[in-house]
Amino acid sequence: MASSGPQTRKHDNHSDHLVQPTNPNVAAMQEDVLYHFSLSTSTHDFPAMFGDVKFVCVGGSPTRMEAFAKYMAKELGLDHPGAEYPNICRGTDRYAMFKVGPVLSVSHGIGIPSTSIMLHELIKLLYHAHCSDVTVIRIGTSGGIGLKPGSVVITRQAVDASFKPVFEQVVLGKRVVQRTHLDEELAEELMQCALDLLEFPTVLGNTMCTSDFYEGQGRLDGALCSYTEKDKQKYLQAAHSAGICNIEMESSVLAAICGACSIPVAVVCVTLLNRLEGDQVSSPHEVLVEYQQRPQRLVSHFIKKRLAAAQNPLNL
Repeated sequence: MASSGPQTRKHDNHSDHLVQPTNPNVAAMQEDVLYHFSLSTSTHDFPAMFGDVKFVCVGGSPTRMEAFAKYMAKELGLDHPGAEYPNICRGTDRYAMFKVGPVLSVSHGIGIPSTSIMLHELIKLLYHAHCSDVTVIRIGTSGGIGLKPGSVVITRQAVDASFKPVFEQVVLGKRVVQRTHLDEELAEELMQCALDLLEFPTVLGNTMCTSDFYEGQGRLDGALCSYTEKDKQKYLQAAHSAGICNIEMESSVLAAICGACSIPVAVVCVTLLNRLEGDQVSSPHEVLVEYQQRPQRLVSHFIKKRLAAAQNPLNL
């Protein structure tokens, strides 16, 4: 029987670490309805459906995550003519979920609130399925700061819009602050995979997570704008000086929630533009499609490398 209380565990390559939410109430529930996934412990056999999951890859777009699932099927040799990859969450339009072998591909929508809801239900899903040694990786897009469009950023530290490594929310009327540390060894391992490939520019750097796409990221092209171009440039240059390489809207909540549950998590995002040079994404569609495939190729290489090492541990 799984423990009903929070656990603190160190991650290594030699023992199983069951996914465990920190909420003790979950273990006492007779039925757990994952409403936004359209799944329930009373109607679905979670261990049978998800028990072999080792990698969870998340991204904003349902279409992108379906494409990633199909790509992983080919990369893992699990694809075959006529193969279908049904959306496990087809009973809802909130999120999409696809499974290929040990890889679960899940959409999280845009922003911290949507991602937070997905993570709560995802972690409970993995817990009910008795999953162990799970790694979570966000693959997505971002705005770069001082980087060429198409560069891939592996996040070293997620920070807020004040450049602080924290995630804040109000719980029962009180402000709760959590740290946003990502798994350093996992980030380094992903960087080594980028060096293996040498297909596109990749950097390790800090990522700023904001709660808004326009004013929250210093854009001049929204419906509202309360600052000047000079103000914007001063802010972005300060971010760049603080080691921030890109801006997106989900990394801090991923770091906070997965970190609280001792799940290794990484963020791998491609930059679609250099924010020091403009605010709007103007590259041709076919270029953007290729850019968005770069994190997928990197993470695919990482997964295949991990699986090969698991089959041949002496080659580590």
